[in-house]
Amino acid sequence: MVTLDVRPQLLDALSALRDRVAAARFPLPLPGAPRARANRDELLAQLDDYLVPRLRDPEAPLLAVVGGSTGAGKSTLVNSLVGRRISEAGVLRPTTRTPVLVCHPEDHHWFSGMRVLPDLTRVWVPHQEPGDDLLLPGEDPARVLRLETADSLPPGLALLDAPDIDSLIADNRKLAAELICAADIWIMVTTAARYADAVPWHLLRTAKEYDATLVTVLDRVPHQVVSEVSRQYAALLTKAGLGEVPRFTVPELPESAWGGGLLPASAVAPLRSWLVHRAEDLGARHDAMARTAYGILDSLKSRMPELAGATAAQYAAALRLTAAVEGAYDGEHARVSGRLDAGAVLAGDALKRWRAFPLDCTPDELLDSLVESLSALLLCSVTAADERVHEAWRREPAAALPELTARGGHAGHAGNTESAESAESTQSAEHRIGMAVRRWRRELEEYAEEEVRELDRSLAPDPQVVAALVATVLLGGRRARSAGEGLAERIGARGALRLRERGGRLLTAHVDRVLDAERERRLAPLDGLDVQPEPQAELIAALSVLQKER
Repeated sequence: MVTLDVRPQLLDALSALRDRVAAARFPLPLPGAPRARANRDELLAQLDDYLVPRLRDPEAPLLAVVGGSTGAGKSTLVNSLVGRRISEAGVLRPTTRTPVLVCHPEDHHWFSGMRVLPDLTRVWVPHQEPGDDLLLPGEDPARVLRLETADSLPPGLALLDAPDIDSLIADNRKLAAELICAADIWIMVTTAARYADAVPWHLLRTAKEYDATLVTVLDRVPHQVVSEVSRQYAALLTKAGLGEVPRFTVPELPESAWGGGLLPASAVAPLRSWLVHRAEDLGARHDAMARTAYGILDSLKSRMPELAGATAAQYAAALRLTAAVEGAYDGEHARVSGRLDAGAVLAGDALKRWRAFPLDCTPDELLDSLVESLSALLLCSVTAADERVHEAWRREPAAALPELTARGGHAGHAGNTESAESAESTQSAEHRIGMAVRRWRRELEEYAEEEVRELDRSLAPDPQVVAALVATVLLGGRRARSAGEGLAERIGARGALRLRERGGRLLTAHVDRVLDAERERRLAPLDGLDVQPEPQAELIAALSVLQKER
């Protein structure tokens, strides 16, 4: 007889592994991300709804989940196994929306709490008629588990009628998969007309992959073709490596054809006997539990590395996206430094103003034109960096998130929405850069005032003239040689050198701050996704600890 290993150390290792799985995130839209998210969610459902509670309470009743495709007769089968109408059955599809769990009255306490399926709200009305409204106002039927008790079921066995696995309602499909993950025994129901469909075979292959305790029911088989359909179905199971799976056939009867919800006891007697034996025979009971539990544990050997690989792919993609931003802004930063050294700011209107200074241009007008020209240079640099990022990210599937591309969209590569977002982003950058450059001007004017205060008051020049001259020196390159001479004439060579050095450091600091701030704004949505390298190692480490405990 197989027994479950329920040592505290194993449970601790499993709980730690569960936390690592829950922490794994796949926000970037890589090709493998949807599969990784689905695998993570499925694994969490198996850990939370089955494996951990089963190892903690091995004496809890067996839970057999009845699953299958639309119209397979799951509810009719459950009703017939119980011997009275528990779950609503009918010709309208889908019939089962709220899942129904039925157990012996002595076992009610095992399921009324949150031991399994903790995310589902329990509703229990002992003598409720199937189909009656059990939901509280505003309650989501997809997140409610209806509990029923029946003396006709033996203690130690519970049946759960799940929604259709191919339901047109997405929440039903998701819940059906979640419920199956909570099962000790998977009862897969299909029909004589649909036994070759893809959906039930996907579930059968999944059960085989996890080595779950599995039963198949071929339902609604016309008596004229029972032998032929059973033979073909058995051949398909054998070909899929499932030839040893217990297989039961339920004939087509008026009750099933018209959705009466209750078949003769003889029609389901073999399946009922098999289930009752699993509940009452200690060896069979432990074998059923242990096979499913250890099947999930064994599957971790492949599933955890797959999750770890997906987290590594996320981090690698995040690094590539980050590198594109860093490279673009580093390149533009170097270009701005070169343009400043070359005196590129002293051009256009600023150059005209300088040539007219001081006779036909006031210091304020010259400073205004220099501020405008410097702002334009920085805005052009930021726009060019964003263009480079946009081009690099267009080749990256991971950059397809709207929050990442909103600032990178440009009119030449985008639709009207992206163009509007780009224009708004450019205006915002223009405003931020303009404010930063004007702040630099104010601080430079304060430096000029400090230098002037050190001079003899009778000979002290206008601080605004000094500020305009030092700004021209810092931004004009060779064209501003005469500005340096004029500055030295007004405040002395030593004062001029000191002011130029202080102003130069201030200019460098402000330019760095502007470009770094825009770089950080470009990276902020990516940083907000918090894609880190640690999850890969943590997932593998958690699996390693669990394997050692096993």
